[in-house]
Amino acid sequence: MSLFSRHFSRWLQTTDRHTFRNSSRRKGSFLPCYWSRNIGNLVTTDCQKQTIYALSTPPGKGGVAIVRVSGPDALHVWRRMARSYKFDQPMRDPTPWKLQRCRIVHPMNESLIDDGLAVYFRAPYSYTTLPTLELHIHSGRALISALLSALSSFPNLRPAEPGEFTRQALLGGRLDLTQVEGLHDLIEADTEVQRVWALGGAGGETRAEYDSLRKQIIHCLAQVEALIDFGEGEDIEEGVYEQAKTEASLLLSQIQKHLSDSRRGEMVRSGIRMAIFGPPNAGKSSLFNYLANRPASIVTPIPGTTRDVLELTLDIGGLPVIVADTAGLRETEDVVEGIGVQRGIDAIKNADISLCVLALPDVISPPSSPIHKVQISIPPDLQDFITSSTYFLFNKSDLVPPSQRTFFQEGSLAQLTQQDPTIDLNGRSWSASLVTNDGAHAFVQGLAEALKARFSIHDPTSSNHSKLHAPLITRARHRVHLESACKFLEAFLALPPEDVVFAAEELRYAAQAVGRVTGDIGVEDVLDALFRDFCIGK
Repeated sequence: MSLFSRHFSRWLQTTDRHTFRNSSRRKGSFLPCYWSRNIGNLVTTDCQKQTIYALSTPPGKGGVAIVRVSGPDALHVWRRMARSYKFDQPMRDPTPWKLQRCRIVHPMNESLIDDGLAVYFRAPYSYTTLPTLELHIHSGRALISALLSALSSFPNLRPAEPGEFTRQALLGGRLDLTQVEGLHDLIEADTEVQRVWALGGAGGETRAEYDSLRKQIIHCLAQVEALIDFGEGEDIEEGVYEQAKTEASLLLSQIQKHLSDSRRGEMVRSGIRMAIFGPPNAGKSSLFNYLANRPASIVTPIPGTTRDVLELTLDIGGLPVIVADTAGLRETEDVVEGIGVQRGIDAIKNADISLCVLALPDVISPPSSPIHKVQISIPPDLQDFITSSTYFLFNKSDLVPPSQRTFFQEGSLAQLTQQDPTIDLNGRSWSASLVTNDGAHAFVQGLAEALKARFSIHDPTSSNHSKLHAPLITRARHRVHLESACKFLEAFLALPPEDVVFAAEELRYAAQAVGRVTGDIGVEDVLDALFRDFCIGK
């Protein structure tokens, strides 16, 4: 066995020495890990030394309200506020994780607040990794206010900041940064696809993928560091440097593949922007109202009724779609309408996808013979706005002869009278009548399937969940750090074996860039912005 092989495991065990020489981990300010790994050895921060409390359920009237207390004094709160339901005496210390019925009293005068339930979670096996007490009472505004007021009388307790319980979980090693982001996305999820994708992040799947990338970079780094520490003259196998470059090249291709996903993760998380456009009186606002299932936009026979951009976030086939209704595109001398048209053009340019609505009687021509196809004429003034991301709805199908309508619905539509070959209607167009609703439901279903295909999304409700895979990149910061990792890997690949010291530095920086995604390095600047969007009780 060669010297390199004998000592290879040692290189992987000394990751911190090689990768985190200048990181905050060396200073002991932050040490994330999975919650089951050596939690007792984690560094205690100021956040973990304090005991915090907050309402963890929505405020207002309801069946049950849960107030969470987390920190070193959680057990002390139990001893002061929990009384035996039968004998009205202080209760024994709680059995962890067991929901117990009790009378909840004020710690100062022992006046009754409510009859409720309480459960104690022992550290480090709680959500926050700290001693945690949950008080379950009836959900009334006065009851909640009385309980929070009673907790404020403890000198060592303070109200929690937004997301502070999850911050404790992060600092305690219960969660990593991608899991926190996944949990936030899970709470904010409005559609089924968002929910399923967020579960992957909250459950640690995203963390596992980034860990795999980082370990592979460290594997390359270990080989290069072996050359630095031992040199080629001490029984190091030939071609170690070239092997490291081969592995780094494969890693670079893998990361670049994730970066070239057309931002589908970010779009699905925040909403796919879709602009509805077309000529006046084509039925854009009628479609907008049909999708919204309410009269959200004014509809009249008068051209130019819509003067501004109206937006709604809708669930289309499990996907969050931000639909924008725009003014009809035409030349106008009306100043107000002109402003609306320009805003509509801006909305089309900024949209992820667009939907062109045309009146079928205005654009369809009958076939010249039985062997020819129906011809469609796209108005010339609209062609500048049509791209590969444009879909088509041909409205007012009830106003064309049934033979042409059937011909259209059978999918025989492929021929355009326009000379622009880039306009492809196959698989991207539907006909419907928004007056009779004939074909409207089929259009929505077809659009949903087209969007799923476009963003490589499989049906999360299907039995085959093996194909449902969330994207690795769901936030802009993920993309920034992976792009940095790519630059460092490219710099490493460009260096000759003589520059092995500089090569090791490039690999070290690449590993650090990937580590910043999960929060292993430089997490402090992300936390405040992230937890600001959490509810207080989380």
